[in-house]
Amino acid sequence: MPGLYSIPLAGLKEARYTYDFSLGEDFFEAFEGSEIKRGELMAEVVLQKCSAHFEFDIIISGQVRVICDRCLEEFFMPVSAAHRLFVRQGREWGDSDPDIVTISPDEHELDLSQFFYEYIHLALPIKRIHPDDSKGHTTCDPEMIRKLEEHLVQGEKKHDPRWDELERLTTNN
Repeated sequence: MPGLYSIPLAGLKEARYTYDFSLGEDFFEAFEGSEIKRGELMAEVVLQKCSAHFEFDIIISGQVRVICDRCLEEFFMPVSAAHRLFVRQGREWGDSDPDIVTISPDEHELDLSQFFYEYIHLALPIKRIHPDDSKGHTTCDPEMIRKLEEHLVQGEKKHDPRWDELERLTTNN
């Protein structure tokens, strides 16, 4: 019986196939220690069966719940990812290219859950903060922003003598 995020490969004719997957809370619960606990995403997988391999075009879009790096409040962040994955059947294993996977000729399905998980995390920006509103103001927790501003040191500029020579070069030219 195929898994929830698996695609059967046995018996496919050379053609194009489309599959849709819904990725929600149950999906992220399966990954212990996942940074993301909640999300509402759709994954569209277009499988092209070729004579020697399978090509998977995977498009994931939706939103995930993350913690804001500025105010530490959770919010939904939009996620969009598109990846191409090549799968071939064989006995030689090479891991030089993460977009090319070799599976055993005995395997009759491919579980895509790990690929979905990695693609979603790779689509997240390094800095995750609440988006600004239409007027350009932060939508972060106002109480936390107020506390941060209380601890902000202003007007203090330290002089570093190591940069003096470089500064003289730039002002002379």
